[in-house]
Amino acid sequence: MSTLDVIVATIGRAHGLRGEVALILRTDQPEERFQRGASFAVDAPTGRRTLTVHGTRLQQDRWYVSFEEVTDRSDAESLRGVELTMAVDAEEEADEDPDAWYLSQLKGLPVRHIDGRDLGIVQGIDHYPAQDLLVVRTSDRRRVQLPLVEQLVPEIDLEAGIVTANPPAGLFDALPEDEQGPEPETSAPSSRSKG
Repeated sequence: MSTLDVIVATIGRAHGLRGEVALILRTDQPEERFQRGASFAVDAPTGRRTLTVHGTRLQQDRWYVSFEEVTDRSDAESLRGVELTMAVDAEEEADEDPDAWYLSQLKGLPVRHIDGRDLGIVQGIDHYPAQDLLVVRTSDRRRVQLPLVEQLVPEIDLEAGIVTANPPAGLFDALPEDEQGPEPETSAPSSRSKG
């Protein structure tokens, strides 16, 4: 059985005085992912810790969760921005929705224009309220954000390992030399871990 580590939510603001937090969902199955007793190993600002779901509630289309280990507002506030990740069975998930994918499956895939030109490599996804943006690193090391909508990203082929894009004109064009910002800082090479 192959598993994938997937981000199912990001912890939002603290709610109330007893440690409850709002969730920014990254899953379409919150009822299943946040059942009482579900636990998440997280990298919190205070270090690695486990969070166990004590309870959830839905209010005005927003999910709130309380964790057994978080009992006050200051601890809840310290968790803001922490990602909740869980391992899922990749084959079972693919059977349920063959068009579904996870960020961990997209990172590192080449992005090609519908005309066949290479545009860059998927670096990640930025989540915004209106829509998600696919982050693409171009060959000249620019970071381009492409709205992750079907008109602009018509195909994600995991078997072929390619993301096909139809970006608006000019989005991936390099800026003239005099309009480019400062050179990006370089740092010593570091080992990459699969996330």
